[in-house]
Amino acid sequence: MTDEVKNSPIEDFDWDAYEKGETPGGMSREELTKTYDQSLGTVKDKDVIEGTVIALNKREAVVNIGYKSDGIIPMSEFRYNPDLKVGDKVEVFIENQEDKKGQLLLSHRKARAARSWERINSALENDEIISGYIKCRTKGGMIVDVFGIEAFLPGSQIDVRPIRDYDVFVGKTMEFKVVKINQEYKNVVVSHKALIEAELEQQKKDIISKLEKGQVLEGTVKNITTYGVFIDLGGVDGLIHITDLSWGRVQHPEEVVELDQKLNVVILDFDDEKKRIALGLKQLLPHPWDSLSQEINVGDKVKGTVVVMADYGAFVEIAPGVEGLIHISEMSWSQRHTAYDFLKVGDEIEAVVLTLDRDERKMSLGLKQLKNDPWEDIETRYPVGSKHTAKVRNFTNFGVFVEIEEGVDGLIHISDLSWTKKIKHPSEFTQIGAPIEVQVLDIDKANRRLSLGHKQLEENPWDVFETIFTVGSVHEGTIVEMQEKGAVVALPYGVEGFATPKHLVKKDGTTAGVDEKLDFKVIEFNKDNRRIILSHSRIFEDEAKAEKKEAAKAKRASRKAEKPAEEAAPATSVEKTTFGDLEALAALKEQLSKK
Repeated sequence: MTDEVKNSPIEDFDWDAYEKGETPGGMSREELTKTYDQSLGTVKDKDVIEGTVIALNKREAVVNIGYKSDGIIPMSEFRYNPDLKVGDKVEVFIENQEDKKGQLLLSHRKARAARSWERINSALENDEIISGYIKCRTKGGMIVDVFGIEAFLPGSQIDVRPIRDYDVFVGKTMEFKVVKINQEYKNVVVSHKALIEAELEQQKKDIISKLEKGQVLEGTVKNITTYGVFIDLGGVDGLIHITDLSWGRVQHPEEVVELDQKLNVVILDFDDEKKRIALGLKQLLPHPWDSLSQEINVGDKVKGTVVVMADYGAFVEIAPGVEGLIHISEMSWSQRHTAYDFLKVGDEIEAVVLTLDRDERKMSLGLKQLKNDPWEDIETRYPVGSKHTAKVRNFTNFGVFVEIEEGVDGLIHISDLSWTKKIKHPSEFTQIGAPIEVQVLDIDKANRRLSLGHKQLEENPWDVFETIFTVGSVHEGTIVEMQEKGAVVALPYGVEGFATPKHLVKKDGTTAGVDEKLDFKVIEFNKDNRRIILSHSRIFEDEAKAEKKEAAKAKRASRKAEKPAEEAAPATSVEKTTFGDLEALAALKEQLSKK
């Protein structure tokens, strides 16, 4: 048929009938439209139906679903099927029967996903085994294409054995089980390990039922951790704890074994219920103590390497698997150190064998025994009365601990620090680490302790103070400290005295305070206890008493002068005595005034 024929008008077409709504054959336009619609397939939005590809180009595919219009689908939705051609049947998802332009909207991708989601859910419900294609790696596992849906395969679910190289699985098609679906986020988790666990579980039961303690088996290193090595015994795993790898110290199992290494192991223990198998490697080797030289005895010197440090000492390996302990007390003659002050891991040292028990496989060593004990000839080197320079090591409330040399300690009692100063705590006098001159006062060899003094290096000034601060003498002093029981008063020559509150009252009735400079009278002097008791108030109180006493004497003298003449002779004698007393009192008053 040519274009000319196609476009030629129908000569006998009844236009008047058409305008009235009539159609050829006597049917109305509505009836004709209804008949046409019934001849087409009925579809609903969101349905998934099958269609036929009727046209293709690089960008689009035209699909006929038997509807009044065809749908157009982007070719990007058929990337998985590069062999798509005209006439192929494809599933499509009806997004909209007619958009604003009257176009039928279809989607092949959504149809494929909808069908796949149904199959995925069915596989989970029915515990089906499905196939999937591993597309790529991702964090923590792999991405698997299952029915066009991207599912996640965790690394722990690839195999029963730990996987070290994920890349070898990319591009492979494997069987899986759906283990989890998140309907809200449309996430799917699959597992290959689940397929073989049931079979392996039965294998483990069979293997464990045949195990015996002491049995030697061949295994393969499956995994290495900081605490041990997992061995594959052919379907069941066992653990070699790090302490059972070698008779010697092992910092990390990688020092002894490597991945995929085959080795013989011995069964130490197993648990049928928990299916735990404890294995040993060192037990297949002779114990190093059995081959320890018989020539080593107590008192011998041995060489070794420090392998472990602890607060209480150090373990030294003198042969592979043979260790001895150097306790902190055996490191130095001095007790004022820690193990870390002397040794560290890796040190090559020499020590003396102190104890040796081959049956118990125990040995103790010593370092300080390589040096002479400084207390053996202590009386010769540090006799009583000798003077030395020491180092302050520690303070206590009662004194200062010092070290004259390593291993030779002594105590300076707080009372032996100074002749004159009242020291409440040794920190007021010296400091940690400072040198201090000392004199040996006593030797306690049994307890390895010297009694030392510092003030003994000088003459006792209290022998002189005894002649200066006599009872009744008055001296100028300054109050330097107020205490609950009284005041500390600084006197001449660097000595201190003490005055109770009642002796601090001044003539005007007020009480003296800190930094006041006043005259004080000595009311007590104790040389042995180095104590001087002072009083300020006693000065004016004694003066008042003296004046009162003098007035009383004068009054008595006046009364005697007024006696009758018949007592003249006795009175003369009394008057002489009275006048003499007055002269003596006058002289005492003058002397006090001068002072």
